[in-house]
Amino acid sequence: MVRQLNLHGNVGSVGTSGECSVDVPSLSLASPVETGVSWSRRAVLCRSFNGVGALGLAAVLSREAGAQQTSRAEAAGSSALASRVVHFPARAKRVIHLWMNGAPSQVDTFDPKPALLKHAGERPESTKNLTTENATGGLMPSPFRFSRRGQSGLEISELFPEVAKLADELCVIRSMHTDVPVHESSNWMMFTGSIQPNRPSWGSWLLYGLGTENENLPGFIVLGEPGQPVNGPSNWSSRFLPGIYQGTQIALPPNYQPREVIPSLRNMGLSRNSQRRQLDFMQRLNALHLESSGAEQAMSARIQSLEMAFRMQNSAADAFDLSQETEGTLTDYGLTGAEADLVATSGDGGFRRLTFGRNCLLARRLVERGVRVVQVYCGKSQPWDHHSGNTESHRNHARVVDRPIAALLQDLRQRGLLDETLVLWGGEFGRTPTSQGNDGRDHNHHGFTVWLAGGGVKGGMTFGATDDFGFMAVENRVHVHDLHATMLQLMGLDHQRLTYRYSGRDFRLTDVHGRVVQEILA
Repeated sequence: MVRQLNLHGNVGSVGTSGECSVDVPSLSLASPVETGVSWSRRAVLCRSFNGVGALGLAAVLSREAGAQQTSRAEAAGSSALASRVVHFPARAKRVIHLWMNGAPSQVDTFDPKPALLKHAGERPESTKNLTTENATGGLMPSPFRFSRRGQSGLEISELFPEVAKLADELCVIRSMHTDVPVHESSNWMMFTGSIQPNRPSWGSWLLYGLGTENENLPGFIVLGEPGQPVNGPSNWSSRFLPGIYQGTQIALPPNYQPREVIPSLRNMGLSRNSQRRQLDFMQRLNALHLESSGAEQAMSARIQSLEMAFRMQNSAADAFDLSQETEGTLTDYGLTGAEADLVATSGDGGFRRLTFGRNCLLARRLVERGVRVVQVYCGKSQPWDHHSGNTESHRNHARVVDRPIAALLQDLRQRGLLDETLVLWGGEFGRTPTSQGNDGRDHNHHGFTVWLAGGGVKGGMTFGATDDFGFMAVENRVHVHDLHATMLQLMGLDHQRLTYRYSGRDFRLTDVHGRVVQEILA
């Protein structure tokens, strides 16, 4: 469809189908001399602004017409979740994000700093101007022993003995940095690329750019415990992207029933054929509403959600049915015996091995069935936030997550899924190498660690470095925007070309930033 503006200010449209033709009152450009009419200055301004308004109206109608066509296509049955052509060959097809909400300490886990012991209690000049959320004291050595693991000799803390057995699969980025040392803003940055809650999550961007491999399940699923992590749903929101791309949160009680994963999903009063006829009737009414009232993103999302719910009645129960797993697999994930009762205690209640291990196993089952993005949280709030009692809390928390994470990596590898599944581990920032109180560490946005495995990254390597004390990233610095750009690259998407038009501009996950970290790509 082409919109035309003639010399007299008439605005209309020409389309091959003739639909959505619009005519708005014209602005005559004739002068008072030609018409013999005397105009006041107010009349001139009035008529001029009507013309400007007509131009603006034409632009709005053009956008709405395009949106109406999209909504009509969706209502007619074409899917917003269908797999799409990528920008270039993908190295990974799906992502599992293991989220250590609250932020673990890099110098106690994957970034050894022997200089901390040598300078314990001191505050070197190079660290004095590195401010964080709270005041901290002198350097505090890690109480945990590091050793070289695997053929690569990757140095890993004693906190993660099981993960260490898979050292040659890990790509450890030790030079991460972000913008602010505040949980809320840094969560949003890690999940959406912005320190404010106004952008879509990277999971939504991936679903928008790639679609899903299985339209019988949500393409983006968030697993946790009952209760909300910091920021809650804004971490997995689709914001201005269509609602079908938003993450679906599933927080299951310990003894859930697979058919009750999502409340009211099953219709006990109608047969499947009757439900289909009922849904078809409702969708025709919805389509007629869209035809008459114009594009409504909320309505489009509701239409797609109804279809998704109908398809999920059987597929969801199957995906979440752990009775299909062997006793050996359940044991590998730490879900049997006394280990299943382990609890990572913290001020907000902590989280349990039974839940975290189960969610890691569910993550494997979901990506195995074509779910594009799965995020696994460590319980509610921010349990890794250790401003005091860092030694015991880190030991306790790592003991709960270590075995399930190792089992997930091993399971993916054995099933041939690791090569095409990108696994990301980390928190919103790191922690200070200086002490807060007697045995605490404050937030540290200047330098921290994440690791990746599978999905087209090099294993058994470290990239980048913090200073001698683990306070600030100094070598091959990687901002969160760079991490996002790299993740999109691995999934076959160019972060500069994956855009969405909203509020008069093209938005992207990395905004105007981002560099693909080519050095870690296999």
